[in-house]
Amino acid sequence: MTGDCFALLAMTGVPALAITQCIIYISVFFNSSSKTFTENLASSNHELSDIAAKVLSSERISVEDGTRLITTPYLIELGQMANYARQRKAYEVAKRQGLSVAEAEQRSQTVWWNTNLHLNPTNVCIGTCDFCSFARRPGEEGAYTMSIAEAVDRVHIARSEGATEVHIVGGLNPKTLIQYYSELIEAIKREVPGIHVKAFTAVEIEFFSQFARKDDGSKMNYAEIFSALMAAGLDSMPGGGAEIFSRAVRDEMCPDKIPAETWVEIHRVAHSLGLRTNATMLAGIGEEPHERVEHMDVLRRAQDSSGGFQTFIPLVCHYEGNDLLARGVKPLTGVDQLRNIAVSRLMLDNFDNIKAYWIQLGEKLAQIALSFGANDLDGTVKAERITYAAGAQKRSLTEDTLINIIKGARLIPRERDTLYNPIESSPYRVLAAV
Repeated sequence: MTGDCFALLAMTGVPALAITQCIIYISVFFNSSSKTFTENLASSNHELSDIAAKVLSSERISVEDGTRLITTPYLIELGQMANYARQRKAYEVAKRQGLSVAEAEQRSQTVWWNTNLHLNPTNVCIGTCDFCSFARRPGEEGAYTMSIAEAVDRVHIARSEGATEVHIVGGLNPKTLIQYYSELIEAIKREVPGIHVKAFTAVEIEFFSQFARKDDGSKMNYAEIFSALMAAGLDSMPGGGAEIFSRAVRDEMCPDKIPAETWVEIHRVAHSLGLRTNATMLAGIGEEPHERVEHMDVLRRAQDSSGGFQTFIPLVCHYEGNDLLARGVKPLTGVDQLRNIAVSRLMLDNFDNIKAYWIQLGEKLAQIALSFGANDLDGTVKAERITYAAGAQKRSLTEDTLINIIKGARLIPRERDTLYNPIESSPYRVLAAV
C-alpha cells in the first residue's frame, strides 16, 4: 500500500484527497514503527541491513554508506532509518537539556517552526552564479537597494505580526558593505528591540573582507568583521553560499564563489566567537549524487571540529530565470529530495536539526519529509524573494497552515526562536504589540 501511495504522489492530476490520504498513511506508518522496522531490517538479509545495524548502534555511517543510500531504490527502508534517527536525536537532545523522560519522548515527535521575516536589502550582485535568478547587475533593470528606513519598516511590520527573527541576506553589492549593514542592524535593534538578527552568508562575509579596513588602513580579518557586526547587534548566521562543495561543480556553476575551505573557515571563526550558524546544500545544479554525500561529509567533519552548526538545510534548485535546464542539468525528482533529507539525517549525526524548507520543497513534499528525518519546517518566511524569483509558488505561509501541515503528519507542532528555544521561554518572543 505504501508503494501505491508513492505512485499516486508521483502522478499528475491526482485528486488532493488521495494525496492527503497517502500522506496520512505514510506519517502514521513511519512514526509508529520506525525503531521496530529498523531492528527488523538490521537482522534481515536485505542489502541495507549492515547500514541499519550501524544506525541502531549509533555507529557513524561512512561516505561509502551514504553513497549507497543516496541512490538506493529502497526509499521506505531509507526513510524508516532516518525517521528513527530523528526520533532518537530529538530524545537525546531533550535529555541533554535536562528534560524529563516524558518531555523527551514528546520532543521525539515534535517538529519545530518559527515566525520569521526574510529581508533581502539588495539584489545588486557582481558575483557569477549560473543558477541564481534573483541577482541583477549594477544599473540593470529590476536592480534595487533598500534604504535603511525602508528595510527597518519591513522589520517593524513583521514584528507587529509576531516575527521573532529577521533573516538578512543580499547580493554582493559594492555599495552595501559592512558600514551599510552595521547601520542597518543598529537601526533594527534600536527601532525593533527584541527581534533576533540572523544575517550574512559566508560568501558575504568574504566579500566584506575585500573592502573592510581598520583605522590604520590594514584589512580586517574575519574575526574583526564578525566582531564589528556583533557589536552592531548580529545574533547568528545563516548557512547559504555552500551550494555543492565539489570544486568541479563550483567551477562550472559559480566559478568566483569562495571554495569549500573558505566557507568552512568563516563558519569556524563565527563559532569561535560564540555565533551559532546553519549549513546548507543546493542540489540540482549539475552535481552527481556522490558529490552531495561528500558535501555532507565536509560539514560533518567541520561540526566535529567547531560544534557551532544548529541546522542543516538541503535545498533544491529552481529553474525559472536561468538556463540550467537548457544546458542539460537534470532536475531533482521528489524521490531525490526525500533521499537528500533522509541521508543528511543519517550522515550528519552531529547536527541536531534537519530542515525541510517548505518554500523549496512545496508544502506536500515538505510534509512527507517530516517522516524522512526532518524535524523542522522553517517558518512563515514573510517576503522571501530569492527562491520566489526562480519559480517558487509561494513566498510565505500563515502560522495556521504550518501548524496544520505538521499535525497532518501526525506530529506535534512547536514554535521556536532562532536558537531552538521553545517560544514560551524565548527572550525574542513578542510580549505585546510593538
